[in-house]
Amino acid sequence: MISTGKIIEYLDNGKFICGFITELQQKRVHLINQNKREVKLPLSRIIHCSLNSHAVDTNRDSLVRILLDTNQNRNSLMEEIDLKEIWELISEENNDSFDPAFLAELVFGKEADDDLVSALLRSIFINKIYFRYKEGRVKVHSPEQVEALEKEAIRLRKRKQLIDKGSAILRSIKEKNTTSVINPEELENCLHIIKEYYLFGNDAQYSQVAKEILKEAGLNRPHDAFHILVDAGVWSENENIPLLRSNIVVNFSRPAIQQAEMVLQSSVSTLFQDPARKDFTHLSPITVDGATTLDFDDALTIEKKEEGYLVGIHISDVSNYVKPGDALFQEAMYRGTSIYFPESQIPMLPRHLSQGICSLIQGEIRAAMSFMILLSEEAEVLRVRIYPSIIKVARRLTYEEADALIESDGELSTLINLSKKLRRNRLDAGALLLPFPDVNIHIDSHGKVHVSLGATDTPSRTLVSEMMILANQEAARYVSDRLAPGLFRAQDPPKQHLVHGEDNDLFINTRQRKQLSRGELLTVAKKHSGLGVNQYTTVTSPIRRLLDLVMQHQLQSLIRREEPRFTAEMCKDFVAIITRTLTTANVVKQQRHQYWLLVYLKDRVGQYLDALVIESGPKRVMMLLKDILFDFDLPTPAGNKPSPGETVKVKVMKSDPLDNVVRFDWG
Repeated sequence: MISTGKIIEYLDNGKFICGFITELQQKRVHLINQNKREVKLPLSRIIHCSLNSHAVDTNRDSLVRILLDTNQNRNSLMEEIDLKEIWELISEENNDSFDPAFLAELVFGKEADDDLVSALLRSIFINKIYFRYKEGRVKVHSPEQVEALEKEAIRLRKRKQLIDKGSAILRSIKEKNTTSVINPEELENCLHIIKEYYLFGNDAQYSQVAKEILKEAGLNRPHDAFHILVDAGVWSENENIPLLRSNIVVNFSRPAIQQAEMVLQSSVSTLFQDPARKDFTHLSPITVDGATTLDFDDALTIEKKEEGYLVGIHISDVSNYVKPGDALFQEAMYRGTSIYFPESQIPMLPRHLSQGICSLIQGEIRAAMSFMILLSEEAEVLRVRIYPSIIKVARRLTYEEADALIESDGELSTLINLSKKLRRNRLDAGALLLPFPDVNIHIDSHGKVHVSLGATDTPSRTLVSEMMILANQEAARYVSDRLAPGLFRAQDPPKQHLVHGEDNDLFINTRQRKQLSRGELLTVAKKHSGLGVNQYTTVTSPIRRLLDLVMQHQLQSLIRREEPRFTAEMCKDFVAIITRTLTTANVVKQQRHQYWLLVYLKDRVGQYLDALVIESGPKRVMMLLKDILFDFDLPTPAGNKPSPGETVKVKVMKSDPLDNVVRFDWG
């Protein structure tokens, strides 16, 4: 019975504490514990109460000494207890509940006193595999329970070892302790756990273990895990975290690589053996691309005819090498598109294909799909023929080289004049031309970020753009006219028209872009308002886009007078796949683009930059940094409110790329 003068035991932070009751209340006891503290303890927390009592007026120091000696004695007695042996002895009994004193007598072979009973209970609380203490009785676990608890104990023991070793490893890395001997397998396992936790947080498989490892290592700040992985050489200082967090496949499977190697061994002579394939090697195609382009998927030719001009838009015939059902096509479905980052790229197809046999390289025989389109003097479409073909590029030009040759090169001059008329025809049909500079990000060898804006409406870029739009439009028409399913891009009219015709004003074009309707990907043709065409698809980048590759296959089957390669249901499946993969790719690309812009802005903290006011509301002002086209907003100032279209100065206050945080203030 609990009363004053008795020694009781209770648990505090997992440790047994002895206490002496000085006062008894209805639901609480006042006591002095072995640590000299006075405690008010709920009765429900008392685990064991002695049978013997001590005088309440005993000297305080003497009481504490008694409590310490009692605690030490009971801990010593625990060493004599083998719970497993006792469990094996009584587990076959019909009884599954025992008085603690009975078991203590069984263990020690003599009459149980307070210390023996306490030692037994302490053992049961520490080793919970065989027994549990509840409401004054010791419950015996069944063999099934013991087996499960033993497994759990092993798991917890391994977990503790993992945390201890992991934290030691991280401390060594943090302190750059090169003399520390670390087991390579343990190092790899630890860093993998930390990496997964940094990327996926609580969704990581071993998130709790990772938290404990980091805590034990003293790494408590949000990005300490990132920096330790950089120090360990797992990641670079500018690791592409959005890519790692995505499900984007980076490496190609072995079957895909093996197939690509087989494709490379194929002979061009087989192209000439295809009776449906037209030999256009007598023509002189031109490629016009960026200076750093390595995968060339389109080339142009032009011939003067009596009715006008026969324009050849020749697209790499990737469908000749990458077919539905094979490993390479499966890889293209996983990716959906090539992704380009300022520092790297993830190709949809292996590089030795995309930059090799599928690339329209100058002087090399290549399989192509040729759109031979007869245009009038005013760039009206008079006739269209689409052929599987064979070409050999005669000239490779960069955009800058092509712009410089406009006046002196007859072919380029004619093509550019036709492209201008094609654009005018689209404008007359309601197209919206919203030229927006390209934001070019370059990281130099010292890791410094440079940002520049590139014009998208130069003569040569307009030429390539208009010819690709023409080919894509005619491809969509060809499939649609034959009532075959396909993948068609469409767009409803904008919510509001701010631009009429062609406008090169950054402010107006930015405002207009916010009013555009969302683009759609459909299996039947529908008008594309933004481009000013009645039907549209894309087939001109089969090296880089799954959509173009799928449509190239569909076109091939129709051109060869075969059944459509893909049914309507299959096209619906492709819509779902392409929508999902493009959404993921675009998010990762945008996040990475923003990261590098924040790195750029980090070097400009404290500087004043020009910002274009896009919208000026009562509470917020929406703006665009003119040098890097970075949009942000600020609270509307109390004084002179800036007007839309106005250029103002803003100050960069903070930029943290890892946290994706940037702050500005009015200049």
